[in-house]
Amino acid sequence: MSQQESDQKTTHFGYQTVASEDKQAMVADVFHSVAAKYDVMNDLMSFGVHRLWKRFTIEMSGVRPGNRVLDLAGGTGDLTKKFSRIVGPQGKVVLADINSSMLNVGRDRLTDEGYVGNIEYVQANAECLPFEDNSFDALTIAFGLRNVTDKDAALRSMTRVLKPGGRLLVLEFSKPTNPVMSKAYDLYSFSALPFMGKVVANDAESYKYLAESIRMHPDQETLKGMMEDAGLVRCSYHNLTSGVVALHRGIKP
Repeated sequence: MSQQESDQKTTHFGYQTVASEDKQAMVADVFHSVAAKYDVMNDLMSFGVHRLWKRFTIEMSGVRPGNRVLDLAGGTGDLTKKFSRIVGPQGKVVLADINSSMLNVGRDRLTDEGYVGNIEYVQANAECLPFEDNSFDALTIAFGLRNVTDKDAALRSMTRVLKPGGRLLVLEFSKPTNPVMSKAYDLYSFSALPFMGKVVANDAESYKYLAESIRMHPDQETLKGMMEDAGLVRCSYHNLTSGVVALHRGIKP
């Protein structure tokens, strides 16, 4: 290996070590592949419980009529749909995703269901959000942060676009707090998920990456510290389903 190669920045793509500059495209390929079956697989993988996790996120967001909300890595629009109803005609919800396939599925789904008027769709990279400072009352990112190459940069970018007093909510797979649950979860993740991915989405590899990316994501306390380092205050988290998922919340001072 040359000195130049050894100096190149690296990151994780699942359990693989890859060049940082390559990860974004590799993650993009995963989501281009799974976009059409994303909602079906979410219901199957979580036995529908992801709907409860998202409902709790909505409740903790404190979003009110007239608010401006950014649903980052919003994909097929589960949270956007609910926020659209809450903020009403005087509010605005921006559904942003780095992946064009996911964004198109979300736009088509919400338009078909009659959600028009207060929703905007933006293709955006979480690490350098294309919005002005102090733009949003609340920002959610659900099951997206673990796919970001530079999570610290992304958290700083999210903090920047929040209004003072604005809330960041990060819903993400985390570290189970129960040893029995942890073992069962590992067995399920590395056996059942790729199998379901192959049968339903004809893509076992993407769901193998999903399981690996969850294991490489920071644990609850580490992510809380990263949010504090990004400039957020009153950071806290709630473990859901014995820590399989955690909802982190921070406030911009």
